[in-house]
Amino acid sequence: MFRQLIFALIATLALNVFSPQISFAQTHPPLRVGIVGLVHGHVHGFLEQYRRSPEIEIVGIADSDHQLLSQAAAKYGFEQSQLFTDLEDMLVKAHPQAVLVYTSTYDHRRVVEMCARHGVHVMMEKPLAVSLADAIAIQKAAQSARIHVLVNYETSWYPSNHAVYDLVHDRSLGDIRKVVVHDGHKGPKEIGVQPEFFAWLTDPKLNGAGALFDFGCYGADLMTWLMNGARPTTVTAVTQRIKPQIYPNVNDEATIILTYPKAQAIIQASWNWPFDRKDMEVYGKTGYAITVKRDDVRLRREGEEHEQQVAAKPIAAPYDNSLSYLRAVLLDGAKEDVLSSLETNVIVTEILDAARRSAAEGKTIPLAAKR
Repeated sequence: MFRQLIFALIATLALNVFSPQISFAQTHPPLRVGIVGLVHGHVHGFLEQYRRSPEIEIVGIADSDHQLLSQAAAKYGFEQSQLFTDLEDMLVKAHPQAVLVYTSTYDHRRVVEMCARHGVHVMMEKPLAVSLADAIAIQKAAQSARIHVLVNYETSWYPSNHAVYDLVHDRSLGDIRKVVVHDGHKGPKEIGVQPEFFAWLTDPKLNGAGALFDFGCYGADLMTWLMNGARPTTVTAVTQRIKPQIYPNVNDEATIILTYPKAQAIIQASWNWPFDRKDMEVYGKTGYAITVKRDDVRLRREGEEHEQQVAAKPIAAPYDNSLSYLRAVLLDGAKEDVLSSLETNVIVTEILDAARRSAAEGKTIPLAAKR
């Protein structure tokens, strides 16, 4: 009997060591997820990385385009029973606990309102909405149905951004005076996005604007986070169409200036830069910090003669990637991260909406003290 127990223990240990996915699945039931939309290029990165993750079970994919559904099925091995041309049909028959949204930004409101009616949680790719009116409607639907609506930004998972946030909030830099955020690349066509992605990115109705919304949202999200959810007092924006032969209907260059009682933010969004970049400079009263890609920070504080570059510490799980975070919030009751929260992203949309008006009207837009 003793030998049998020893062999059983060894077998169990071996199973846990060599089959971590089985071990995870036994202790953590997977989150049932539906994919809504195949027109956003980020969907392919998600499916390539996570479709076999033990954290989720993809129970359905909904898109009105038969060809995109067929392509996804062939590439990623989905069964015909998992494919739906109608979102509500997928919600009723596949019973997802949450959906991941890869539609145009314009479609976000419709998706959330439908999911709210079925009590299904939502995580979408940034930004939240094409207008403040849509953002408020999304917020109302989510609150009424008591569902989570989360917005996924690549920069939410950068250790460098979290390191700067910590420096700001432990008073290492003093009060914020100016923040400069850079987000951009050569342009959607220039980097070779999929035709279905390019079509709506360059449609002012479906995208809200061009680079202004596509990349301006990152800086608005980060600044709102750094400022503890404070709304700016004014929004001023300048946009240009430098490549009208490629982008005849939307801007490809944008700068947004936000003012607060004792701080400013300059958000630079571009489809014209020679290299892609997503970084941030934060200048406080007594020091500054500049992110270097995902993992490092350039730092100088009061009393220091020279700038130093330091590695940011890893972000603690489950706040280190979008999927673990979503699962933890929905199944384990983890607290929502401020960067992805609906409250923050309604403010982000308010900023973008005002920026679009500012650029169109050629004037600074003051935000009301209360919305």
